[in-house]
Order: sequence, then C-alpha cells, then structure tokens
Amino acid sequence: MKTPAHRIQRMSRTDLALALQWATREGWNPGLHDTDLFHAIDPRGHFMAWIGEQPVACISGLRHGVGYGFVGLYIVEPRFRGKGLGLAVWNAALEHLKGCVVGLDGVPEQQGNYARSGFDLAWRNRRYSGVGLGPRPPHPRIVRLAGMPFDSVAAYDRRFHPEPRPAFLQGWIRQRRGTSLGWLQDGELRGYGVRRACVQGHKIGPLCADSPAIADGLMQALCAGVGPQEPVHLDMPEPNREALALAERHGFVAGFPTARMYRGPRPHVDLARQYALTALEIG
Repeated sequence: MKTPAHRIQRMSRTDLALALQWATREGWNPGLHDTDLFHAIDPRGHFMAWIGEQPVACISGLRHGVGYGFVGLYIVEPRFRGKGLGLAVWNAALEHLKGCVVGLDGVPEQQGNYARSGFDLAWRNRRYSGVGLGPRPPHPRIVRLAGMPFDSVAAYDRRFHPEPRPAFLQGWIRQRRGTSLGWLQDGELRGYGVRRACVQGHKIGPLCADSPAIADGLMQALCAGVGPQEPVHLDMPEPNREALALAERHGFVAGFPTARMYRGPRPHVDLARQYALTALEIG
C-alpha cells in the first residue's frame, strides 16, 4: 500500500499535549503534568506526522545524555493505521537517536517488529494496580526528597538509569500534584520514590531502594497520600521478584506486560534495587 503524502515535524508542547490525549485514549493513563516534563527531556526528540492539517501519528525518540536514547509514545491514529505512517515516524525517531544505545518498553505482540529493527529483549515489566491506603503516620526515616541535597538524589538515581538525568530529575521530583519521598538512614539516602497524579488515579515511579523493607516503607508512605478508593499503579521489572512480591503482599493485581528491549549493548541498571520504572513513555 502506498503511503499517503505527509510531512513529519518536531512536536511543539501543544502537539505533545495532543499526543498525550491519544495516549489517554489508548488506555496508557499518562500523568496530568507529563507534557512539560516529557518535552524538557529533549525538545527536538518528539515527532508528529501530518496529512495536510491533520495530525496522524506521533513518537518520541529522546536523547538522555550523550549515548542513550529511548523510544516511546508511539501511536498512529486508528483510521490511518496500516498506511506506513507509523514506520515514517519510527524512522524519524531512530534517525534522531543515531549513535545511541536505544531502549523502549513495547507491548509483547510488537516484539517481533522491534526485533527486526535490531532490538533485543532485555526483560519484561508488569503493571500492578491497587488502591491508596488513606492517611497514616509516616515512618521516621521517610523524608521529603525536595528537602534533600539534590546532588545526593542525583547520585542515587544514577544507579538506575544508563545516563545521568539531573535536569529531568529536578522537575520530576517537584512536579505539581506529585509527592517525592526518600528513606534517610545513617545520614545517607537509601531509597526514593515518586508518585504523580494521572488521568486515572496515580502512578508510583521510580521506586528504588536498597532493601525490600525500605521499598515497602516507601511504597506504603506514597500510598498513604492517596484515598482508599483511588487507583495506584506501578510498572515493575519482572526480574526483581521482591518487587512483584511487594505489590502482591499489598493486594495489588498484575495487569498488562511490556517488553524492555535495547538496540545496541544492553546498559547496566541495578534491577535488583529497582522496584518500579519511572514511566513507560520515557524509560
């Protein structure tokens, strides 16, 4: 089938807000304030295909530092699918990420297509969903992350991401309607987690901790800020069996899986201490 005449442009913030509306329609449940946070990671890394004045497909190919990129927010408007427009924005994103190791979190049924583009499976994730706990006293070692020296927060986060991401992290832990908590022990940060408000309920991510007990304490503290009928979701890496056990112990139910794949050498991230990913759209 011949691909219809189209043009591909870098997304403005307004375009990105539209792409996140598409993501909502697809059931991805983005954060209420993701537009500015995602755009700031790499303002030149968001692409949209247009036919005339009609936006028809989108993708993000974001450079995180010098040598690492991530593909996400890959959507074609339903009535324009099967016409080659998805491949067009896909190629634009990969061209932008030329020279980078590239990661993505994709649905398993697309794994074969990604493999044909040179991506190899690294692990699978699983979304877990539950509800908030309602107000309860915080553990004495829980601190507000925004009150910590930022250098210590950035140094801790570096263990869980292929490239340093201080600019993104500054915004992520201070986002509107978000809560960011750390676990301070013997004067050192031993774990942290972020909860953000989403279209439906809340998501926790990242959640990183030096032990299952610390992860449990942080998760309970983050859920305590949510009403007992409000949904809470986490995207957890399946190789971390302690993470899955933590979710199930608190009554969270496993939902859809995704596949973390990389094109290029698989970067080292500390999955044994990573209990929830930041966001499937950005890695």
